[in-house]
Amino acid sequence: MADPRPAPERIARDSYGRLVAILAARTRDVAAAEDALADALAAALERWASDGVPDNPEAWLLTVARRRLLDAHRHRSVETEAQATLLMLSDEFVDARARPFPDERLKLMFICAHPAIDAAVRTPLMLQAVLGLDAARIASAFLASPAALSQRLVRAKQKIRDAAIPFEVPPSADLAERLQDVLDAIYAAYGAGWNDIDATDAKKAGLTAEARQLAEAAAALLPGEAEPPGLLALLLFCEARTAARRDASGRYVALSEQNVALWDRELIDAAEALLARASSHGSIGPYQLEAAIQSAHCQKRLGGAVPDEALLALYDGLIALRPSVGAAVSRACVVESMRGAEVALEALARLPDDLVRSYQPYWAVRAHLLQRSGKVGDALPAFDMAIALAESPAVKRYLTEKRAGIVQ
Repeated sequence: MADPRPAPERIARDSYGRLVAILAARTRDVAAAEDALADALAAALERWASDGVPDNPEAWLLTVARRRLLDAHRHRSVETEAQATLLMLSDEFVDARARPFPDERLKLMFICAHPAIDAAVRTPLMLQAVLGLDAARIASAFLASPAALSQRLVRAKQKIRDAAIPFEVPPSADLAERLQDVLDAIYAAYGAGWNDIDATDAKKAGLTAEARQLAEAAAALLPGEAEPPGLLALLLFCEARTAARRDASGRYVALSEQNVALWDRELIDAAEALLARASSHGSIGPYQLEAAIQSAHCQKRLGGAVPDEALLALYDGLIALRPSVGAAVSRACVVESMRGAEVALEALARLPDDLVRSYQPYWAVRAHLLQRSGKVGDALPAFDMAIALAESPAVKRYLTEKRAGIVQ
């Protein structure tokens, strides 16, 4: 079946990061590269509608975008213009074999993880510059203000340009040091696509597949590191359950209610092999622990003997390595299974209000626990918060039906 998206939109989704990386490699100006590519895509929408899609649409976009960049440089001094022109033209003749990095998008991500860039903005910068997400979508993932995040992203791009951060393959030691930020961005991108359960956001279309490709590239680039295969294993465990997340009528199905016969066993086996590969390195990391948690959930639902104590220990280890509200909320679900809803509610009550106030999964779990403990009067407003904060219509419908099922 042909892809129904218009050609420029499809190429923007599939090739955005790679095209930005190529354009910015010579100028070291990510913002200018983004602007030039946006102009090229706008021109494509107009030209391709009448002239048809060219045989090599990416090359067409690069040519137009480079011209836009050259036009912008002509407003500067003659010396700067000449230098930019030479750099641009030289890029036309670079042999692809001379690019040692396996993926241009991954290369730009490692550049965005440069230590000169504020650590707090590295992952959002990668999501915008490499994967094309806008500030509003990124801000919602990081529970931040879109306006404040936009300003920080602008400053980060200026830093790359003004500090002349090199667009070259960092030494191996630097790759390892920057790896965590890159993996975090890949996982955040996957999460953005995974959470679009209704597949209604065109800008998120294909993000899960792109994140998987980047995780595979990272694992291939750094075979001596444990966390890249750990992250890839985590993504595959999630991917294995894709077909079971919606029923035949399109309703959302929670993990605990999914038909395990719909799970992709080949992907689960591949994930288990990757997790074993990661653990063979003898160093533990958060993505390995998250993958191990997903493995335990899968094996438990498939009839394996996985005690709740083992799951709780994995969550405790994850929180010790990398505290997060998401891990704490998920841990409370295991506590409920072991010790009951009241004890799980006590665990949730210890989380800071400012972290959970707008965190939708917290309210969904809290509503469930309050219902299980018989506190219907408290469960109803918790359900209301969970429904209000849910972005997916399918999840809203699921929670609304759960709320309606409460007997007062």
